[in-house]
Amino acid sequence: MGPVLHWLQDVAAVTLLKAQRTLLQAAILFCVLILLLWVSIFLYGSFYFSYMPTVSFSTPVHFYYTADCDASESTLCSFPKANISFMKNERDLVMASGQPYRISLELEMPESPVNEQLGMFMVKMSCYTKGGETVSSVGRSTMLHYRSSLLQTLSTLAFAPLLLTGIAEQKQLIEVELFSDYKANAYRPTIGAVIEIHSKRVHIYSAQLRIHAYFTGLRYVLYNFPLISAVIGVATNFAFLSVIVLFSYLQFMWGGLWPPDQVRVRVMLGDDTRIQQRREEARKRMERENSHKELSAKVVGSVDEASELQENDTVEEPTKSSSLIPEASGADVGNGTEDDSQDEGPGEEDSSDVLGGRLLPQPGETILRQRPGPWMSL
Repeated sequence: MGPVLHWLQDVAAVTLLKAQRTLLQAAILFCVLILLLWVSIFLYGSFYFSYMPTVSFSTPVHFYYTADCDASESTLCSFPKANISFMKNERDLVMASGQPYRISLELEMPESPVNEQLGMFMVKMSCYTKGGETVSSVGRSTMLHYRSSLLQTLSTLAFAPLLLTGIAEQKQLIEVELFSDYKANAYRPTIGAVIEIHSKRVHIYSAQLRIHAYFTGLRYVLYNFPLISAVIGVATNFAFLSVIVLFSYLQFMWGGLWPPDQVRVRVMLGDDTRIQQRREEARKRMERENSHKELSAKVVGSVDEASELQENDTVEEPTKSSSLIPEASGADVGNGTEDDSQDEGPGEEDSSDVLGGRLLPQPGETILRQRPGPWMSL
């Protein structure tokens, strides 16, 4: 039973370690996926808010006029005028460059006898840049909608309770379209506009300027299909980031797509090839040097042989004449030399008497050496 229990304990310990490792890996993978999802959502949100311009912009219009004229008259001293800024938070432009916008003015006017008798009047708008330069200007005409006296009486009777309580009013909302396709210039951005009503008798409750963008292309898809665009954008970012993380994991954990052994083998093969090439080049260079040395040695040897032959020819004549002198002087010297040669033995010669294949002169002999001249060749 003892070995079985030990085996069961080992199996349980190994299984527990594998389960812990698997659980840890799953937790790390889950955390990585959650992080990638949040990063994908953040990237899509950043792209959306940086790429999509302001969809609509609305601001109240406050008209002003001069009052330095005669107060007895019922008309104004000047045309009502208003200055509108197209800056958000005093730093961001409302209209993006190149994006078409629809600009309209909403006038809330009472159904007073003055406005009914006013008829048509002009509304002018002038857009300007940071330096005050006017980049575009437009003028539009408008008026109250006609209502007969009978219709006014019937509507007053019908809405009398609401009119008495102040919930409803006898007024009309007039919308004047100033620009149908306005595009801001990137080099001269529009930062504001001046709105002017060319009438001194007009009565206005309030006014509102509205700017609405018309999107095309990718902006049209992002604005009209926000949910589908968000899903596709987040999924694309998630897939891209997952591929980057996977390649990073392969690079740092497994050595990349190509194992280091293969890279090492390729490098070693390249080194062996370069070493063999260098050896072959060195061998060829040594062969060329040896061939040059042999040729130079042959040329020098031929020159030495020719000079030795010429010297031998010049040395033979003096030796013949000198050999006659010892024969005539006495035979003792010859006998002594013969005894010495017999003592040394046949076939043995003194190495000091021979040098380079030539006999050296004895101490008592005189040899005349003569440099070969041109006359020797005759």
